[in-house]
This record gives sequence, C-alpha cells and structure tokens, in this order.
Amino acid sequence: MSLKDKITEEIKAAMKAKDKVRLETVRSIKKVILEEEVNARAAGKDSLTEAQEMDILARLAKQRRDSIEQYTQVGRQELADQEAAELAILEEYLPKQLSDDEIAQVIDEIIVQVGASSAKDMGKVMGPAMQQLKGKADGKKVQEMVKSKLN
Repeated sequence: MSLKDKITEEIKAAMKAKDKVRLETVRSIKKVILEEEVNARAAGKDSLTEAQEMDILARLAKQRRDSIEQYTQVGRQELADQEAAELAILEEYLPKQLSDDEIAQVIDEIIVQVGASSAKDMGKVMGPAMQQLKGKADGKKVQEMVKSKLN
C-alpha cells in the first residue's frame, strides 16, 4: 500500500473518530503529496517513489520541529504544543529515528573512512553522513555531532 493510500485510509479513520488534530495533519500530508505528484507529472514521471514520499514526510517533520522551536522562544506554548501533536502524528509514518549513540557510531565510521581530522573536513563527513542517515536522524543533530567530533 502506497503512502497516499495509507493516508486516505487514515483520513477516513480520523473522520470516524472525530480526531481533529489527526485529521488536519493527515490532510496536510495528502495535500503536499498531491502537489508533488502534479509536479512529477509535469516532469514526465507517473508517480512519486517511496524515497520521494519519505522526503516529503521528513520535510514536513522538520518544519514542525522548527515551528516548535520558534513558538517556544516567543512564549507561544499553545502553538508549540499543537505543532508537537502534529509532529508526533507525522513521525508515525517516518522510519524509526536513531538514538544519539547510533548516530555517533555511524559518524565515527564515516570519519575513519574519509580520513577526516579537523573542522576543515566537515564537508567530507556531512555528505556521506546525511546520505546514510537520511530520514533516520535530524540533520541539525547530525551536523552538531559531526562538528563536535571534528573539533
């Protein structure tokens, strides 16, 4: 079952359960998927790949994390809580996020592979790290860990 089909089923279930937050969140996911499919068709492709669908979900989750951070900074806790609820629903569709220890282990392996030794080598490490950890770890967290390991 594709993500789009799964989301359609979730919309029906949320409507039946009268779960407003879930309904709004899954509708927003479907809206973005449909927009991306239209763009893909314009580019000559039939539909989105699973990787493209995961990219969409990761992008939506990142937007929610950024919003939570901004709302918290300006003291709008009720909006931060709403974004956190939406983020929790989005994360149900994303692959399991790796722990800090697992991320650190992957970064250590990459540092050894590319022979990085200083902060100048951060670009050499970040490319392969983000490729390997895509969808499994937050990019900001990966960047911070790489920076701390190379300093």
